[in-house]
Amino acid sequence: MREICQSDLPVAPWMAEHTRRLPGLNLLQPGEWLLVDEVYAAQMAYRVELIATQRDAVHRLAETARPAAEELLDLVLENLRAMPGFRVGDADVVCPDGRIVAIDRARPLITCGHLVQEDFNIMQKHGDEHVLTASILCFPASWSLDEKFMRNMTSIHLPVGKYDAEIGTRVQRMFDRIQVDRPMWRANFLIYSNPDLFQPRREAERRKISAEPPHWVRSERQCLVKLPKTGAVVFSIHNYVLRLQELREDQRQSLQRLSGKAALNATRMLALRLAMPYTVERRWVILAAVPGG
Repeated sequence: MREICQSDLPVAPWMAEHTRRLPGLNLLQPGEWLLVDEVYAAQMAYRVELIATQRDAVHRLAETARPAAEELLDLVLENLRAMPGFRVGDADVVCPDGRIVAIDRARPLITCGHLVQEDFNIMQKHGDEHVLTASILCFPASWSLDEKFMRNMTSIHLPVGKYDAEIGTRVQRMFDRIQVDRPMWRANFLIYSNPDLFQPRREAERRKISAEPPHWVRSERQCLVKLPKTGAVVFSIHNYVLRLQELREDQRQSLQRLSGKAALNATRMLALRLAMPYTVERRWVILAAVPGG
């Protein structure tokens, strides 16, 4: 178990209406797609290790998705040129932690995975639905890349009991409406008994949460960015992990106020967002014990 924790959660998804409602999409402002936070060096060291030792678990690339992956790498490099701490050259990039990363255009997603904290999933339209055709996923939150690769949205979300045809249509419509000049972001959160960022699980596996502390809040800042040339939609994920007691006072109190019907509704929405099996009762028992309220 490896613990890499931030000291602050900049967005508490359960607090504001614009992040709590489904689908919780918000306009992504220019320059706010890729983030560097206080655990950049620690997360990047873990990413480098996982890419070296768990390559099959964290990377997939269909040949049909290679043009989109190459376009994504170009977009990442373009963004890094404007970000403090990065020096982008013709052949390599100097990163904020001092590493020098070669720009390997034959392995575009691997290169992205060595540069930034974000995971990247490439979704391409096949028929009526978007399909996961490429990914660099070092920090899966209870799902397995090898199980989801080359599956469409409906198939990917099969473990979620409430993911019915109506919601599936809404999610697909959301992907269809993403515009090149209007990227979007959303956020979710879950409670974990294990802070490790690398937690792949298959559909049949249940994520176990201990009733005993310690517990951690894991939140994903998810962005939807449409690539202008290939038209693929990039679903990127920036992960935050904090111990429950490290949340700000107002964040802890708002968690405690989630109870009864409101808590159950919020749980269902968040379960849908993460697309995974979910145990409602255990989670809210844990939240009721959050200190400081």
